Amino acid sequence: MTLREELVAPAAEALTNPYLEGPYAPQAQEITAADLPVLSGEVPRDLDGVYVRNGPNPQFAPLGRYHWFDGDGMLHAVHFDSGRATYRNRYVRTDEFTTERAAGTALWRGVIEPWDTNPPGDRRERNAANTDVVFHHGNLLALWYRAGKPYALDPITLETRGADTFGATLPCEVSAHAKVDEHTEELMFFDYGIHAPYLRYGVADPSGKVVHHTGIELPGPRLPHDMAITENYSILMDLPLYNDPRAAAAGRFKLFFDRELPSRFAVLPRRGTAAQVRWFEAKPGYIYHSVNAWEEGEEIVMIACRVARPSPVTDRAHPLAQLLAYLRPEATLYRYRFNLRTGTTAETPLDEVNTEFPAIDQTRTGRRGRWSYQMRLSVDRTMLFDAVVKYDVRTGDKQTQPFGDGIFGSELTVVPRPHARDEDDAWLTMFAHNNHTGRSEVWIYDAADVTAGPICRIGLPARVPLGFHATWVSGARMRAAAQPLG
Repeated sequence: MTLREELVAPAAEALTNPYLEGPYAPQAQEITAADLPVLSGEVPRDLDGVYVRNGPNPQFAPLGRYHWFDGDGMLHAVHFDSGRATYRNRYVRTDEFTTERAAGTALWRGVIEPWDTNPPGDRRERNAANTDVVFHHGNLLALWYRAGKPYALDPITLETRGADTFGATLPCEVSAHAKVDEHTEELMFFDYGIHAPYLRYGVADPSGKVVHHTGIELPGPRLPHDMAITENYSILMDLPLYNDPRAAAAGRFKLFFDRELPSRFAVLPRRGTAAQVRWFEAKPGYIYHSVNAWEEGEEIVMIACRVARPSPVTDRAHPLAQLLAYLRPEATLYRYRFNLRTGTTAETPLDEVNTEFPAIDQTRTGRRGRWSYQMRLSVDRTMLFDAVVKYDVRTGDKQTQPFGDGIFGSELTVVPRPHARDEDDAWLTMFAHNNHTGRSEVWIYDAADVTAGPICRIGLPARVPLGFHATWVSGARMRAAAQPLG
């Protein structure tokens, strides 16, 4: 095991913030550990690739009120090869990270603090690159939910290669949930902001060059979080949750949910222009994460985790009340059908259980699929994942497997077995945290039967803080990809 300890551990915050404590507390050490101990079962010998998850991990004590979305991005990865497993974790060395590192202290305030004292620049917000991670043109791309520069990292060593300009072709920023079509190796992405046209959409080819870009007019600034793709179309979102205009004018971030506005979905050809957008309306609500989308005849089917209304603030006396409520979403599995002939929308709830952070076989992104593996959200002061739920997205039927008392999960990935015969002929990989012992593990499930529990548990040399999104990169894709960075 090698250990890199050059970073400064975060100091205690004066205001108690649950997202800086316990299972969320930052891990300042950067570690490489090979031949991880197998605690039960065995590592499948033909499991070949890397499971990598992003999440917030502040290197210094935050300035003011800390939001979970503020912390410096840190990737945690387990590389599987011939029945052996190696763990690595590395900070994403953004421009903001390196500037604060040189200063020895935090310099930027977070998203719920006024931005007027932040260091000057093109934008005053801090891009933490801590939200999602995707693999494209030979790089892991660390992305931030409010949109920012994508940062490229080596998929094995996790060393930061730098801000990726896509060969000097990227005309905008990139939001967290870009979509990779593994059949074409194209990357579809969007950006949004406070200036017209408010929403921008683009496509990058397998070499990492932007080959299509268009602006899409919205009625005003919005906060779309995710998108979806099919084989021929992309679906973008105009949802009635946005930054309160008065707060924005004052340089602050305050969410406002307008129940008088419908949810709107823009459907356009993969390389279509704004003139080709077709808008579909649905009941007001919010979508943090889509599950998948595909084409069925004249219809586009989109499965998503829909929030009927953002969580209300229940403890107004607490100075972090708005933050805590915002991070307790009540999302349920939901199906939309957009009819391209009639222009109508049909919407159907598929379940009532609060689940989020869906994972599918990534090779089926944009293609019709059957299974989604989601995290059940526990009703607590903070966002915690206490069970995995396997959904049949055609019917809403489900299997649920709790993790156990005091054990919390992370977004998992679906890893198809070599020569898989069925969609769930796969493994699931996940970080698990034991709140009683303070230790973390990697769990591997048989995707066909999650109720059997993990078929393999692997010990980790350090605690992995709870975090956000994950991806799986097969050894074959890594070996086949080029590695340009512009």
